[in-house]
Amino acid sequence: MLEVYFESDKEVISFCEQVFRYNKQIELHWKTHEDFGNHLQFEELFQSNELVETIAKSMVDVFMTHRLGGMIRHIIEDFYYYTNRDEMERILDITHWIFTGEDDDSLLVRNNKDPLQLLHSLFVSNIKNTTVIHFDSIVKFRLKVFRDQLIHYVGLAIDEFKREEDHQEFVNLLREYISKKEPSYNIIHILQGRTFSFFKQNGKKFTRLELRMLMQKEPLYIVGLDENEWNLAPLIAMAPSKIKIYGDYPSEPKTLTVINVFQEKVDFEPFNSFPFPHSIKKELN
Repeated sequence: MLEVYFESDKEVISFCEQVFRYNKQIELHWKTHEDFGNHLQFEELFQSNELVETIAKSMVDVFMTHRLGGMIRHIIEDFYYYTNRDEMERILDITHWIFTGEDDDSLLVRNNKDPLQLLHSLFVSNIKNTTVIHFDSIVKFRLKVFRDQLIHYVGLAIDEFKREEDHQEFVNLLREYISKKEPSYNIIHILQGRTFSFFKQNGKKFTRLELRMLMQKEPLYIVGLDENEWNLAPLIAMAPSKIKIYGDYPSEPKTLTVINVFQEKVDFEPFNSFPFPHSIKKELN
């Protein structure tokens, strides 16, 4: 017979739910223990490896739901000495993204490693070949390797958080700059691409020379823009009253930056809504 102990009522309920989700044939008995809280007894009606796997996966789920957030918060506060609640919550969110994200960016940040595999292997190693398992003891004393990895992920999250802060300061500086400028154009049309293509209200495309002359008239170095920046700098120089961006990627980084800077002045529309298709054909010919 295998015995499992949980101090928390919420955690033991979550654990049982996960156990029966993974294997409905398992039989267990649940009672309270004076010293260790909740006491579960498993009847081994099938191979012990299967039981170990079910318990390990269920404990990983309980940890992810009830313990991961608290462990990250402790690391942020006790290891990196953050105390501002808003900053801590943002770092927590970024750490969760790094830890569990499946997009290319999060996979790249964590070098395509799966921290859940490490967590699972640690639980397996601590519950196999034993008849008495204390969940709280494993979490407190047996997850050092995982905690060390989590400290690294929180550090990466803090780096990303600082980059976000720097970017937001940059965006605020640009907003303040254009708020003091008189618009040079009523409306500018933009096509997404490797670099933006800019079009006047009559559909004529801005040449590189025209853009260069516009940018040279502005002290763009004041807001940290380089003279060879061909996406945001021309728009800051022109400060149009309205911007229409056409493309199929609304979450593209440089597009998001324009939207963040110019805010309600920007409309994003699909590529096929571009009103000057003849201008594109001229470029292709």
